[in-house]
Amino acid sequence: MRRSAPLRPAPGRTAPFLSALAATALLLTACGTEHGGANTGAAGAAESPSRTRVDDPGKDGVRVTWLTLPSPSPSPTRGYSVSADSLPEDSGIVAAYEATNKGRETLTYTAVITFMSADGGAMAHQTVTVRDVGPGRTVRSTVRAGVLPPTMPRVTGAKVLEVTKVPSREAPAAPGACPASGIRVSADRGDAAMGLRVVGLHLDNCGTRDYSVDGYPVLELLDDDLRHIDGVKILDGGGGIAPGGVDDKPAGPVTLKPGQSALATLVWRNTTQFGTAVNVPYVRVRAKAGAAPVIVTPNLDLGTTGELGVTAWRAAED
Repeated sequence: MRRSAPLRPAPGRTAPFLSALAATALLLTACGTEHGGANTGAAGAAESPSRTRVDDPGKDGVRVTWLTLPSPSPSPTRGYSVSADSLPEDSGIVAAYEATNKGRETLTYTAVITFMSADGGAMAHQTVTVRDVGPGRTVRSTVRAGVLPPTMPRVTGAKVLEVTKVPSREAPAAPGACPASGIRVSADRGDAAMGLRVVGLHLDNCGTRDYSVDGYPVLELLDDDLRHIDGVKILDGGGGIAPGGVDDKPAGPVTLKPGQSALATLVWRNTTQFGTAVNVPYVRVRAKAGAAPVIVTPNLDLGTTGELGVTAWRAAED
Protein backbone atom coordinates (compact mmCIF):
# COMPACT_ATOMS: atom_id res chain seq x y z
CA MET A 1 0.00 0.00 0.00
CA ARG A 2 3.01 2.23 0.03
CA ARG A 3 3.36 4.85 -2.65
CA SER A 4 6.76 6.02 -3.79
CA ALA A 5 7.55 9.28 -5.50
CA PRO A 6 10.87 11.07 -5.95
CA LEU A 7 11.44 14.02 -3.72
CA ARG A 8 11.90 17.37 -5.45
CA PRO A 9 15.43 18.62 -4.69
CA ALA A 10 15.76 22.08 -3.25
CA PRO A 11 17.42 24.49 -5.68
CA GLY A 12 20.95 25.53 -4.84
CA ARG A 13 21.14 28.67 -2.70
CA THR A 14 23.70 30.42 -0.61
CA ALA A 15 23.41 30.18 3.18
CA PRO A 16 21.49 33.50 3.66
CA PHE A 17 18.93 32.58 1.03
CA LEU A 18 18.51 29.08 2.57
CA SER A 19 17.84 30.64 5.96
CA ALA A 20 15.24 32.99 4.52
CA LEU A 21 13.60 30.19 2.57
CA ALA A 22 13.36 27.95 5.64
CA ALA A 23 11.90 30.77 7.73
CA THR A 24 9.28 31.48 5.04
CA ALA A 25 8.34 27.77 4.90
CA LEU A 26 7.85 27.67 8.65
CA LEU A 27 5.56 30.71 8.51
CA LEU A 28 3.48 29.16 5.73
CA THR A 29 3.02 25.89 7.64
CA ALA A 30 2.58 27.34 11.12
CA CYS A 31 -1.25 27.40 11.09
CA GLY A 32 -2.57 24.87 13.62
CA THR A 33 0.86 23.73 14.75
CA GLU A 34 3.01 24.01 17.82
CA HIS A 35 6.78 24.24 17.46
CA GLY A 36 9.55 23.21 19.81
CA GLY A 37 12.78 25.11 20.38
CA ALA A 38 14.63 26.08 17.22
CA ASN A 39 17.97 24.68 16.18
CA THR A 40 20.05 25.78 13.24
CA GLY A 41 21.94 23.53 10.90
CA ALA A 42 25.17 24.19 9.06
CA ALA A 43 23.26 26.03 6.35
CA GLY A 44 21.21 28.02 8.87
CA ALA A 45 17.90 26.19 8.12
CA ALA A 46 15.55 25.72 11.08
CA GLU A 47 15.36 22.10 12.25
CA SER A 48 12.78 22.30 15.04
CA PRO A 49 10.01 19.68 14.78
CA SER A 50 6.40 20.79 14.35
CA ARG A 51 3.52 19.38 16.42
CA THR A 52 0.24 19.41 14.52
CA ARG A 53 -3.20 18.59 15.91
CA VAL A 54 -4.81 15.73 13.96
CA ASP A 55 -8.52 15.70 13.11
CA ASP A 56 -9.02 11.93 13.39
CA PRO A 57 -12.51 10.68 14.29
CA GLY A 58 -10.91 7.41 15.36
CA LYS A 59 -12.44 3.97 15.68
CA ASP A 60 -13.90 2.14 18.67
CA GLY A 61 -12.50 4.61 21.18
CA VAL A 62 -8.98 4.96 19.73
CA ARG A 63 -7.91 8.08 17.84
CA VAL A 64 -4.78 9.96 16.80
CA THR A 65 -4.55 13.40 18.43
CA TRP A 66 -1.20 14.93 17.42
CA LEU A 67 1.48 14.40 14.82
CA THR A 68 5.08 15.50 15.35
CA LEU A 69 7.13 16.01 12.19
CA PRO A 70 10.80 16.91 11.79
CA SER A 71 11.52 19.95 9.66
CA PRO A 72 12.22 19.47 5.95
CA SER A 73 15.88 18.84 5.26
CA PRO A 74 17.73 21.19 2.93
CA SER A 75 19.48 18.15 1.46
CA PRO A 76 18.18 17.27 -2.02
CA THR A 77 18.38 13.54 -1.19
CA ARG A 78 16.45 13.39 2.10
CA GLY A 79 12.92 14.30 3.02
CA TYR A 80 13.56 14.74 6.76
CA SER A 81 16.34 15.97 8.96
CA VAL A 82 17.60 13.82 11.82
CA SER A 83 17.22 15.36 15.25
CA ALA A 84 19.34 14.56 18.28
CA ASP A 85 16.56 12.57 19.96
CA SER A 86 15.88 10.26 17.01
CA LEU A 87 17.90 7.32 15.80
CA PRO A 88 19.92 7.87 12.62
CA GLU A 89 17.78 5.39 10.71
CA ASP A 90 14.48 6.66 12.13
CA SER A 91 12.27 9.17 10.31
CA GLY A 92 11.61 11.11 13.53
CA ILE A 93 7.84 11.12 12.86
CA VAL A 94 5.71 10.49 15.96
CA ALA A 95 1.94 10.16 16.37
CA ALA A 96 0.22 10.72 19.71
CA TYR A 97 -2.92 8.67 20.27
CA GLU A 98 -5.43 7.90 22.99
CA ALA A 99 -7.78 5.05 23.88
CA THR A 100 -11.00 5.86 25.74
CA ASN A 101 -13.09 3.13 27.32
CA LYS A 102 -16.77 4.02 27.42
CA GLY A 103 -17.80 0.50 28.40
CA ARG A 104 -18.35 -1.20 31.72
CA GLU A 105 -15.36 -3.54 31.90
CA THR A 106 -11.61 -3.21 31.57
CA LEU A 107 -10.50 -3.58 27.95
CA THR A 108 -7.30 -4.16 26.01
CA TYR A 109 -7.10 -2.41 22.64
CA THR A 110 -4.98 -3.24 19.60
CA ALA A 111 -4.95 -0.60 16.87
CA VAL A 112 -3.29 -0.15 13.48
CA ILE A 113 -2.17 3.46 12.97
CA THR A 114 -1.47 4.64 9.43
CA PHE A 115 0.92 7.47 8.56
CA MET A 116 -0.21 9.22 5.36
CA SER A 117 1.05 11.60 2.69
CA ALA A 118 -0.84 14.69 1.58
CA ASP A 119 -2.77 12.75 -1.08
CA GLY A 120 -3.92 10.16 1.48
CA GLY A 121 -1.46 7.46 0.50
CA ALA A 122 -0.30 5.14 3.29
CA MET A 123 3.41 5.60 4.01
CA ALA A 124 3.67 3.28 7.02
CA HIS A 125 1.53 1.16 9.34
CA GLN A 126 2.27 0.57 13.01
CA THR A 127 0.37 -1.71 15.40
CA VAL A 128 0.00 -0.64 19.02
CA THR A 129 -1.56 -2.33 22.05
CA VAL A 130 -3.07 -0.44 24.98
CA ARG A 131 -3.66 -2.76 27.91
CA ASP A 132 -6.05 -2.63 30.85
CA VAL A 133 -8.02 0.53 30.10
CA GLY A 134 -10.61 0.75 32.88
CA PRO A 135 -14.21 1.92 32.41
CA GLY A 136 -14.35 5.69 31.90
CA ARG A 137 -10.57 5.99 31.58
CA THR A 138 -8.44 7.43 28.77
CA VAL A 139 -4.89 6.20 28.21
CA ARG A 140 -2.50 8.22 26.02
CA SER A 141 0.72 7.19 24.35
CA THR A 142 2.82 7.70 21.21
CA VAL A 143 4.08 5.60 18.30
CA ARG A 144 6.91 6.28 15.85
CA ALA A 145 6.52 5.83 12.10
CA GLY A 146 9.95 4.19 12.02
CA VAL A 147 12.23 3.93 9.00
CA LEU A 148 10.97 5.58 5.79
CA PRO A 149 12.90 5.66 2.49
CA PRO A 150 14.09 9.19 1.71
CA THR A 151 12.38 9.07 -1.72
CA MET A 152 8.90 8.60 -0.24
CA PRO A 153 6.42 11.50 -0.20
CA ARG A 154 6.44 13.54 2.99
CA VAL A 155 4.14 12.32 5.78
CA THR A 156 1.52 14.93 6.62
CA GLY A 157 -1.11 13.03 8.61
CA ALA A 158 -2.04 9.93 10.59
CA LYS A 159 -5.21 8.06 11.47
CA VAL A 160 -6.48 4.89 13.11
CA LEU A 161 -7.08 2.27 10.42
CA GLU A 162 -8.57 -0.55 12.49
CA VAL A 163 -9.13 -1.53 16.12
CA THR A 164 -9.80 -4.72 18.02
CA LYS A 165 -10.68 -4.73 21.70
CA VAL A 166 -11.20 -7.58 24.13
CA PRO A 167 -11.88 -7.87 27.84
CA SER A 168 -8.50 -7.67 29.53
CA ARG A 169 -9.17 -10.83 31.53
CA GLU A 170 -9.24 -12.75 28.19
CA ALA A 171 -6.57 -10.82 26.29
CA PRO A 172 -3.39 -12.61 25.17
CA ALA A 173 -0.52 -12.06 27.56
CA ALA A 174 1.91 -9.24 26.88
CA PRO A 175 5.19 -10.27 25.22
CA GLY A 176 7.48 -11.69 27.87
CA ALA A 177 4.70 -11.97 30.46
CA CYS A 178 3.35 -15.25 31.82
CA PRO A 179 -0.27 -15.60 33.02
CA ALA A 180 -1.03 -17.04 36.44
CA SER A 181 -2.02 -20.30 34.69
CA GLY A 182 1.54 -20.68 33.41
CA ILE A 183 0.16 -21.17 29.87
CA ARG A 184 0.31 -18.56 27.14
CA VAL A 185 -2.02 -18.79 24.10
CA SER A 186 -1.60 -16.58 21.04
CA ALA A 187 -2.23 -16.44 17.29
CA ASP A 188 0.22 -15.48 14.55
CA ARG A 189 -0.40 -13.26 11.52
CA GLY A 190 -1.16 -16.24 9.30
CA ASP A 191 -0.70 -16.80 5.58
CA ALA A 192 -2.96 -16.65 2.55
CA ALA A 193 -2.59 -18.02 -0.96
CA MET A 194 -5.09 -18.85 -3.74
CA GLY A 195 -8.06 -18.44 -1.42
CA LEU A 196 -6.59 -20.73 1.26
CA ARG A 197 -6.09 -19.14 4.68
CA VAL A 198 -3.92 -20.50 7.49
CA VAL A 199 -3.39 -19.07 10.99
CA GLY A 200 -1.25 -20.71 13.66
CA LEU A 201 -2.28 -21.04 17.29
CA HIS A 202 0.61 -21.15 19.75
CA LEU A 203 0.58 -22.74 23.20
CA ASP A 204 3.61 -21.94 25.37
CA ASN A 205 4.35 -23.41 28.77
CA CYS A 206 5.87 -20.40 30.51
CA GLY A 207 5.19 -21.78 33.98
CA THR A 208 7.11 -24.07 36.29
CA ARG A 209 5.14 -27.33 35.88
CA ASP A 210 4.47 -29.75 33.03
CA TYR A 211 1.28 -29.09 31.06
CA SER A 212 -0.56 -31.69 28.98
CA VAL A 213 -3.10 -31.44 26.17
CA ASP A 214 -4.72 -34.24 24.18
CA GLY A 215 -6.59 -33.39 21.01
CA TYR A 216 -7.87 -30.13 19.62
CA PRO A 217 -8.14 -26.58 20.93
CA VAL A 218 -11.67 -25.67 22.03
CA LEU A 219 -12.93 -22.79 19.86
CA GLU A 220 -15.82 -20.34 19.98
CA LEU A 221 -16.38 -17.93 17.09
CA LEU A 222 -17.35 -14.35 18.02
CA ASP A 223 -18.62 -11.29 16.14
CA ASP A 224 -17.60 -7.64 16.52
CA ASP A 225 -19.59 -7.39 19.75
CA LEU A 226 -18.02 -10.63 21.10
CA ARG A 227 -21.29 -12.51 20.65
CA HIS A 228 -21.40 -16.18 19.62
CA ILE A 229 -21.61 -16.83 15.86
CA ASP A 230 -23.83 -19.69 14.74
CA GLY A 231 -23.87 -21.50 11.42
CA VAL A 232 -20.15 -22.33 11.06
CA LYS A 233 -19.05 -25.95 11.32
CA ILE A 234 -15.72 -26.44 13.12
CA LEU A 235 -13.98 -29.49 11.67
CA ASP A 236 -11.41 -31.62 13.48
CA GLY A 237 -8.39 -31.50 11.21
CA GLY A 238 -7.65 -29.48 8.10
CA GLY A 239 -7.60 -32.29 5.55
CA GLY A 240 -11.20 -31.72 4.50
CA ILE A 241 -10.37 -28.12 3.55
CA ALA A 242 -6.77 -28.36 2.34
CA PRO A 243 -5.78 -32.01 1.71
CA GLY A 244 -2.03 -32.24 2.20
CA GLY A 245 -1.80 -28.49 2.65
CA VAL A 246 -1.36 -28.42 6.43
CA ASP A 247 0.50 -30.47 9.03
CA ASP A 248 -2.50 -32.57 10.03
CA LYS A 249 -1.12 -35.13 12.45
CA PRO A 250 -3.54 -37.42 14.36
CA ALA A 251 -4.69 -36.18 17.74
CA GLY A 252 -2.71 -37.51 20.66
CA PRO A 253 -1.34 -36.54 24.07
CA VAL A 254 1.28 -33.80 24.17
CA THR A 255 3.11 -32.94 27.39
CA LEU A 256 4.95 -29.65 27.52
CA LYS A 257 7.74 -29.14 29.99
CA PRO A 258 8.47 -25.59 31.14
CA GLY A 259 9.76 -23.62 28.17
CA GLN A 260 8.26 -25.95 25.56
CA SER A 261 5.52 -25.08 23.04
CA ALA A 262 2.79 -26.68 20.96
CA LEU A 263 1.11 -25.60 17.73
CA ALA A 264 -2.31 -25.98 16.15
CA THR A 265 -3.56 -24.54 12.85
CA LEU A 266 -6.76 -22.84 11.77
CA VAL A 267 -7.45 -23.42 8.08
CA TRP A 268 -10.25 -22.20 5.83
CA ARG A 269 -11.05 -21.05 2.31
CA ASN A 270 -12.31 -17.61 1.37
CA THR A 271 -14.82 -18.89 -1.18
CA THR A 272 -17.94 -16.84 -1.89
CA GLN A 273 -20.78 -18.36 -3.87
CA PHE A 274 -24.43 -18.26 -2.85
CA GLY A 275 -25.57 -16.87 0.47
CA THR A 276 -24.16 -14.34 2.89
CA ALA A 277 -20.42 -14.23 3.50
CA VAL A 278 -19.37 -14.74 7.13
CA ASN A 279 -16.52 -12.82 8.77
CA VAL A 280 -15.28 -13.80 12.21
CA PRO A 281 -13.09 -11.11 13.82
CA TYR A 282 -12.58 -12.90 17.15
CA VAL A 283 -12.02 -16.48 18.30
CA ARG A 284 -12.17 -17.53 21.94
CA VAL A 285 -9.57 -20.27 22.43
CA ARG A 286 -9.19 -22.76 25.27
CA ALA A 287 -6.13 -24.99 25.16
CA LYS A 288 -8.40 -27.80 26.37
CA ALA A 289 -11.79 -28.16 28.00
CA GLY A 290 -11.87 -26.22 31.27
CA ALA A 291 -8.77 -24.14 30.50
CA ALA A 292 -8.81 -20.36 30.88
CA PRO A 293 -10.10 -18.68 27.68
CA VAL A 294 -8.04 -16.34 25.52
CA ILE A 295 -9.57 -14.22 22.74
CA VAL A 296 -7.42 -13.91 19.61
CA THR A 297 -8.17 -11.81 16.53
CA PRO A 298 -7.39 -13.79 13.35
CA ASN A 299 -10.16 -12.08 11.31
CA LEU A 300 -11.52 -15.18 9.60
CA ASP A 301 -13.02 -14.30 6.21
CA LEU A 302 -14.91 -17.56 5.74
CA GLY A 303 -16.87 -16.48 2.68
CA THR A 304 -19.93 -18.69 2.24
CA THR A 305 -18.13 -21.96 3.00
CA GLY A 306 -19.53 -22.28 6.53
CA GLU A 307 -16.49 -24.32 7.59
CA LEU A 308 -13.36 -23.84 9.66
CA GLY A 309 -10.77 -26.56 10.20
CA VAL A 310 -8.53 -26.84 13.24
CA THR A 311 -5.66 -29.30 13.61
CA ALA A 312 -4.76 -31.10 16.81
CA TRP A 313 -2.08 -29.74 19.11
CA ARG A 314 1.37 -30.97 18.16
CA ALA A 315 4.71 -30.36 19.81
CA ALA A 316 6.60 -27.46 18.23
CA GLU A 317 9.86 -28.33 16.55
CA ASP A 318 13.00 -26.85 18.04
